[in-house]
Amino acid sequence: MRPKLVKILKIILPLALGVFLIWYSIASATPEERQKTLLYISKADPKWVVLSVIMGITSHLSRAYRWRFLLEPMGYSVKLSNSYMAVMAGYLANMGIPRSGEVLRGGTISTYERIPFKKAFGTIISERVIDSVMLLIVIAITLLFQSENLFSYFKEKIANTFIIIIAIVVAIFLGVIFLRIIKKSKNSFLIKVRTFGEGILEGVKSISKLKKKGAFIFHTLLIWVLYVSMFYVIKFAVPETAHLSIGPMLATFVAGSIAMSTTNGGIGAFPIATAAILILFGVEKPAGEAFGWILWGSQTAINIIVGSLSFLFLPIVNRQK
Repeated sequence: MRPKLVKILKIILPLALGVFLIWYSIASATPEERQKTLLYISKADPKWVVLSVIMGITSHLSRAYRWRFLLEPMGYSVKLSNSYMAVMAGYLANMGIPRSGEVLRGGTISTYERIPFKKAFGTIISERVIDSVMLLIVIAITLLFQSENLFSYFKEKIANTFIIIIAIVVAIFLGVIFLRIIKKSKNSFLIKVRTFGEGILEGVKSISKLKKKGAFIFHTLLIWVLYVSMFYVIKFAVPETAHLSIGPMLATFVAGSIAMSTTNGGIGAFPIATAAILILFGVEKPAGEAFGWILWGSQTAINIIVGSLSFLFLPIVNRQK
């Protein structure tokens, strides 16, 4: 009975949190702020929204194409239509039950392409590891973009190059010690950190087994460039965010990416997270929330529509199998 209760809570709690966040966002806003948010949404420039949607669809298509490179070394030649519809069906499933999309995606391609589920699911795990690395890279780039003032401060205040060198050496030394502690530690939390790190390394090394490494790396970069671009072009849909540079948009992207994992498909959490970051860059709350709702709403609508069509057309396209 307990395992069943845990499964039910895993489904209900993220959805309940999303609904609560929507209520909180509305309840905490003044009538004037709510009116402004709706006004920004209603007057959003549609051409930028459409462009963002096209970028989203293209990123999903690129992901489906990239997935085939991971299946190819195992001797499986997968139809692009099947891999694309499996990806979209997985996105739709994640909106109902968090993390169920990966299982459904693996099961779908296993059913229609006759690939053992374990092998198909293993490639999806490898994808997740690679994408985790890419997210960490984006976070690092974001910190770099937002550290200009910090670097200028150190340049002005610390003229002694020797001190800077010592600081770098100390940082590296502490980093090595930390890695050694993690490697030998029996603490449950540090073991999880170590396992996660090993998983990332294993996922990165798996690229060496690919037949088309260059194409895989190209599509990985394309997917993430499109992800960031989806955010960047939406800023032009809301006049109050149009002036923002790439730095603030990267920070918003990171916040939005993290928010997507907290509730079903980021419902409720995504607009709040993006608005909270945009406020730091001088954007008023109604405009920031409008930005979040426009981006989240347009991409979610596409996932629902295309995901539903994928469920419908998968058995039709593969009726002879």
